[in-house]
Amino acid sequence: MVDNERLARWPAPGYVCLQSSSFDRRRTGPDQPDWFANNDHSQFDLVLEEGGRKQYVLLDVDGPGALVRFWQTTNEKKAGRLRIFIDGAAQAAIEYPAYDLLSGPLDAGAALATAHPGYSRAGAGGNTLYLPIPYARHCRITWEEPDGGEIAGPRYYAVNYRTYAPGTNVATFSAEAMRRAAATLERVNRLLLAPEAFTGGGALGLRRTIAPDGSEVVDLPAGPAAVRELRLRATVTNPLDLEQALRGLIVRLSFDGEQTAWCPASDFFGSGVGVNVLRSWYRTVNADGTMTCRWVMPYRARGRLTLENVGAVPVAVDLSARVAPWVWDDRSMHFHANWRLDPDIKSPPHSDWNYVRIAGRGVYVGDTLALFNPLDTWYGEGNEKIWVDGEGFPSHLGTGTEDYYNFSWAPKPVFQTPFANEVRIDRSMTQGHNVLTRTRNLDGIPFERSLQFDIEIIPWQEMHLLYAATTYWYGLPSATSTPGPMPEGAAGPIPALPDSPAQ
Repeated sequence: MVDNERLARWPAPGYVCLQSSSFDRRRTGPDQPDWFANNDHSQFDLVLEEGGRKQYVLLDVDGPGALVRFWQTTNEKKAGRLRIFIDGAAQAAIEYPAYDLLSGPLDAGAALATAHPGYSRAGAGGNTLYLPIPYARHCRITWEEPDGGEIAGPRYYAVNYRTYAPGTNVATFSAEAMRRAAATLERVNRLLLAPEAFTGGGALGLRRTIAPDGSEVVDLPAGPAAVRELRLRATVTNPLDLEQALRGLIVRLSFDGEQTAWCPASDFFGSGVGVNVLRSWYRTVNADGTMTCRWVMPYRARGRLTLENVGAVPVAVDLSARVAPWVWDDRSMHFHANWRLDPDIKSPPHSDWNYVRIAGRGVYVGDTLALFNPLDTWYGEGNEKIWVDGEGFPSHLGTGTEDYYNFSWAPKPVFQTPFANEVRIDRSMTQGHNVLTRTRNLDGIPFERSLQFDIEIIPWQEMHLLYAATTYWYGLPSATSTPGPMPEGAAGPIPALPDSPAQ
């Protein structure tokens, strides 16, 4: 989990990443009338009954595989039994005394078991478990109410899991194995919460003021090599121009003759609109405006980094890139970042809004959503829908925008975790600018031919929204994607609430 180089190579052994969730089962396809049905809780594919007691099945899959992300939430009615059965055993390998992943026996650590904002043991709120739980043959997750009867409260869940090819050697989870791994768990938690700067390789720098319509280029050393850390600080004469300037400063990456990234600087680093403090495993944004990313970006022969100013004011940039040798092989992938802005999304009608479409072979590793909500009401009932390799129904269909971004019972204030963060929310009911970001580690999604990421637009009342989505992914050479560059969108005005200070 703390080896960033791993993401930049096609997975070996290979796996597929899938999701089981409590999405509304009336949803059967985009051409059906209930495609936006929103009763996304307490939905199960299987209910087992024995001795008059019911066990509701959240997941029932054959291995070899591993649980890699387990998100869940409910209200104050948490009592009951949540059980994880492995490899057909009659006794649960892990058992929780409540619908609460922080209530059980696992001492996974603060980075691998995170509470959602507003969580309490006795009240509402949920949590997310990132501790990998491997199994050789089978895994089943069940929930049982205290009286063994009907569901007593809303049970929301989303479980991301890997399935490996038959015959893959997977060591099944056990409490003893976890005890032996105590030192590793401690190290992983420490690093995920406080990533270390990369100090190897060589550093390239750029300090310039880039005029409107101007650009500066950094040609990287001849490969094979990889960018291991990228750091940028941009400043303007008038601080009130900074939000707009960061949206108009474009990061362009080209590797081996292919442009793989075109993205506004603040969106690229996960800050969205303006400078917003971010503490995550792959990226950091400090209050002084220093933005760092730790995505490993390999190239076989040549690489180029370009900063382009499509905005209206000069921008002073201080850029540092650390580049180290890389062993290029047939599993090596290029890093990609796409950006899409839509300044006027009207709802109703409900709709699926596209983040990205990718053709080729690669792994999806995250996204940032920067949106503007003009009204004092919740915008985000919509679920993510991720379609892999042309499947007829999305293998990842969630339960809500906040759930995808690792919190629950929105709206909530800003929060920081290694793999999901809300770094800006202007007002308590989400009016104004909101910036959310989620990155993937063991729950990265490999695709052989294609990937499509959509999110539903289902606000609580009629409104016009602005969405800007940045997507991060790795692809083998020749992988392609849409959308392409959107310079007019990046140069366009950033909206503000009528009673907000002028920007």
